[in-house]
Amino acid sequence: MPLYEHVLIARQDLSNAQAEGLIEHFSTVIADNGGKVVEHEYWGVKTMAYKINKNRKGHYAFLKSDAPAGAVQEMERLARLHDDVMRVLTIKVDAHEDGPSVQMQKRDERSERGDRPDRGDRDRGDRGDRGDRGGDRGGERRGGFDRR
Repeated sequence: MPLYEHVLIARQDLSNAQAEGLIEHFSTVIADNGGKVVEHEYWGVKTMAYKINKNRKGHYAFLKSDAPAGAVQEMERLARLHDDVMRVLTIKVDAHEDGPSVQMQKRDERSERGDRPDRGDRDRGDRGDRGDRGGDRGGERRGGFDRR
């Protein structure tokens, strides 16, 4: 069966128990339709980049599933109809990664794995696509008028 990863964002005014109850609800939906949830994580309440339905924060949940396409479609359909769920993202993957997701790892563990270099260690290198950015521009002025 195909492998999928799902991220659910639920309303911020739910309790943690209610948010984790949503994980169990959608896990049973997948199981009832012939699939299984391999692993799930509750990421907690996080601030979103923009408001969704007048909410600035949301409960994030992550599920890894091994299910047929019909089970995933039914889960997404029920999630769209559910009042507490604001967004659902489903991605088909070739294989599930072992261990916790990046969201659940501590910052130290991420830097040891080499996922992201420390900000001070980066060398930006040559930016040849930008051309010469300094020096004289041959009398060219910025702005809409000449001050001579």
